[in-house]
Amino acid sequence: MSTHMSNMADPTIIDIESRRDDKLHHDPHIADSDEQKAESTPYLQDVFGDEEHAEVKYKTLEWWQCGLLMVAETISLGILSIPKAIAGLGLAPALVILLCMGFVASYTGYVIGQFKWRYPHVVSMADAGEVLMGRFGRELLFSGQMLFLIFLMASHILTFTVAMNKMTDHATCSLVFGVVGLIISLIFSLPRTMKNMSWLSLASFISIFSAVVIAMIAIGIQHPGGSIKATTETNLITGFTSALNIILSYASHNAFFNMIAELKEPREFPKALTLLQSIDISLYLVTGVVIYYYAGADVTSPALGSMSPLVSKIAYGVALPTIILAGVINGHIACKSIYTRVFAGTDRMHKRDLMAIGSWIGIAIALWIIAWVIATAIPVFSSLLSLMTALFASWFSFGLPGAFWLFMNKGQWFASPRKIVLTCVNISCFIIGVVMCGLGVYASGKAIHDDPAGASFSCANNA
Repeated sequence: MSTHMSNMADPTIIDIESRRDDKLHHDPHIADSDEQKAESTPYLQDVFGDEEHAEVKYKTLEWWQCGLLMVAETISLGILSIPKAIAGLGLAPALVILLCMGFVASYTGYVIGQFKWRYPHVVSMADAGEVLMGRFGRELLFSGQMLFLIFLMASHILTFTVAMNKMTDHATCSLVFGVVGLIISLIFSLPRTMKNMSWLSLASFISIFSAVVIAMIAIGIQHPGGSIKATTETNLITGFTSALNIILSYASHNAFFNMIAELKEPREFPKALTLLQSIDISLYLVTGVVIYYYAGADVTSPALGSMSPLVSKIAYGVALPTIILAGVINGHIACKSIYTRVFAGTDRMHKRDLMAIGSWIGIAIALWIIAWVIATAIPVFSSLLSLMTALFASWFSFGLPGAFWLFMNKGQWFASPRKIVLTCVNISCFIIGVVMCGLGVYASGKAIHDDPAGASFSCANNA
């Protein structure tokens, strides 16, 4: 990406707030046959600019480091909820959904990469929204991404609290554990570059992989086999909720633009995407089938509840790094989204002075406190998180990528048989996003309505 920046005709055009009015020449080498449009698109600067002499350089990620970050953000303790989702649908339809949506998620991830290549200045969903819908789209997707990221941060604080309660048999108030989770998450969020976060992502993956192996072995020993059903009777709410849990286990696309933006070579993004999808599809498939086979229809969500108390404590302990670090990555991206918005077009982005570092720390403290308050103060937080996931992840991972492709290829949807097939595929992706959002909001809203409210800021709230 930085090699294209050296070709800019006017080096003074770096203000992203006025970039819609700047008319620069389009680089014809950026787009491939699937990305070509009838009219040319002006080339625009990204928020990181030319980093040749910068103190802090952001565009330093290798593709495998980007892949590890994507794996850590995607695969967390939620993987142990997949066996319960399989039990709610039956083995056959669950496997079809798991495999098919894995390939759909792979394709929509690739489309996000295409969109980034076509519009190199895009470094976030907000930038992509501006390309699609102008200022309104920028503000809409910025707000949606920030709200979703903060709720994900809150969910990891809450999960940390639950894990500590399980491991210590409620040795202290849940509020104390929540504050501990807040402080640890804040500290790990302080690095300003994705490259420095990539090593944390490796620890996160090792942690969740080890916890999953422990869970499979323990459940395999304790349960010689459960009642396996190829299909099962269900209703709309139960069936769709189970399907949604499987589909949304792939939904981490909201952060893809942010990660691609810090790659040394954005064209290597497909390698990182392949690493992510080969790991998560394989791990979801093996974990879901093995645990469902041994635990049967009565498997809990997460599956750690189907193990003995001692082994469950051990598994929670092993999973602690991923519980913390997966949330940290979302927190880092949330901080970066605000930081780049505030300092875009200035040299403050690349400084290590008091103003730059103090601003970053201040933003991180504010966001993590907000996340802690949300996790602690909302009695129906789990149901509300499901609502936020259905509302935003469905669009970020499926609906919007379909719209991106249709926008990039406007005027050429039926230009060739291949284009016709791809047009149908991307319209289908858009429809998947609409259906997931609509039915997901309905199911989550009903769950919130039926949930007897608990107490806010309670020691027993997360028991």
